[in-house]
Amino acid sequence: MTILSGFADISLLQLLLVAVVALFASVVGGLAGYGTGALMPLVLVPLIGAEPVVPIIAISSIFTNLSRFAAFIRYADRRRALIVIASACLTTALGAYGYTRLTSAGAALVIGTMLILSVPLRRTLKRHDVKIGDGGLAAGSVGYGVVVGGTSGSGVILLSLLMAAGLEGAAVIATDAVISVATSIIKISVFGVAGVITAQVLAFAVLIGAIALPGAFLAKAFVERMPVHIHTAILDAVVIAGGAVMIFAAARSLL
Repeated sequence: MTILSGFADISLLQLLLVAVVALFASVVGGLAGYGTGALMPLVLVPLIGAEPVVPIIAISSIFTNLSRFAAFIRYADRRRALIVIASACLTTALGAYGYTRLTSAGAALVIGTMLILSVPLRRTLKRHDVKIGDGGLAAGSVGYGVVVGGTSGSGVILLSLLMAAGLEGAAVIATDAVISVATSIIKISVFGVAGVITAQVLAFAVLIGAIALPGAFLAKAFVERMPVHIHTAILDAVVIAGGAVMIFAAARSLL
């Protein structure tokens, strides 16, 4: 098994599309704290199906979140990161294991539903300006672990938890990156044991991760110049539309 064999059935134009979306998603993630896991399924699912998507994003996020952490390292809140990681580690593993038991249609339904729900969830939490302490952060992280283990695009939940715990701006992005690296390692371990990490999964993960590495540093350069609400609104529309398409395709395959 070689990494290059994972691209056997993919055209150069399709690979270029994946690379462009990966770079764009990385910049968005560096600006908003989420977006990579929400955008990548929109281009990956039509190319390779839903089943490999979460393992691909879990592996590639090691690259993207390490670069994001390196760009914003001095802002990270290590204490709150440890609270979330300790609380979410077991449920993340359980969520990842549950994902490995899904069919392709089931995986598409789960991913599509999560993408659509992430938009009103983010808006609701922001509107109510929910505040929590360390205990609330730990309790919320238990539930977050289940979702992040078995879906893509769940970064908005972690983002909301960290903001409710009192973090702001770059501190949210940096702390999110630390936590995401840890949860990705847990997911990769479960996927590896389950045998779902194939040559194709590795190939796309390495491509996305390598292309996205500069994204965090581009985001850092623009973070004080670009109105966040504009690209957030665009992202919301794309995520909802993409999630609906996945659900529709999965429903048709089940009929």
